[in-house]
Amino acid sequence: MTSPSDSLTSARVGVVGPGRLGSALSAALREAGVPVEGPAGRGEIPARCDAIVLCVPDAEIDSAAATVADAAPLVGHTSGATPLTALAPARAAAFGLHPLQTFTGESRGLGAFAGAGCAIAGSTAEALAFAADLARVLGMTPFEIDDEGRAAYHAAASVSSNFLLTLQAAAERIAAGAGLEPDEARQLLVPLLRRTVDNLAALGPERALTGPVARGDEVTVAAQRQAVAEAAPELLDLFDVLVHHTRTLAGARV
Repeated sequence: MTSPSDSLTSARVGVVGPGRLGSALSAALREAGVPVEGPAGRGEIPARCDAIVLCVPDAEIDSAAATVADAAPLVGHTSGATPLTALAPARAAAFGLHPLQTFTGESRGLGAFAGAGCAIAGSTAEALAFAADLARVLGMTPFEIDDEGRAAYHAAASVSSNFLLTLQAAAERIAAGAGLEPDEARQLLVPLLRRTVDNLAALGPERALTGPVARGDEVTVAAQRQAVAEAAPELLDLFDVLVHHTRTLAGARV
């Protein structure tokens, strides 16, 4: 079990928001030995806390911060894109804690956080240090992101995670042209996806790139384009954009 740092040993952390992240965060902090209140629901205020973490949708951070005004000396949010100024209604030192990880309803305990990066920010040195300690006790690697860089950081995270799922859904749709049902296509494509991610981690995108575009096999690319046009014409624009940028990536290889 992870041992809390000195700053968290006696700190009681309140969590607001019983959704995926709030539930996972509360469970993981308890497993790490950190005293936790919550996750509290909408309009509720965790009692007797040294810090409160708001795990609510971005659009609700301002109102949630107002709800917990003066309830704790430190109040943070878990948004990747929202600036710390949204926490001003809490009348507390503000911090940001954004796990660079995806969470589902099955995400529980320290294993849901361990090994991930975590974007942190703080309106004071104390708030920043608390966010860093919180990240570390959960097994994450903290790195500081200022408000000016938040949009770019969050866009990168969306491209890496959310858009990957969009691409996989497109792959399943195109695979229907080969007579494969979505579940069948998924079972066949996921091992390829896993190996691709492993290669990316080991080699970087340029060296990990394989396939007809990387080889300069324009005949095969043209055949693929025709297959997409027949099986899923609504995805043809996406295919063309991806081929264009993949050609650029292939050209960057040394």
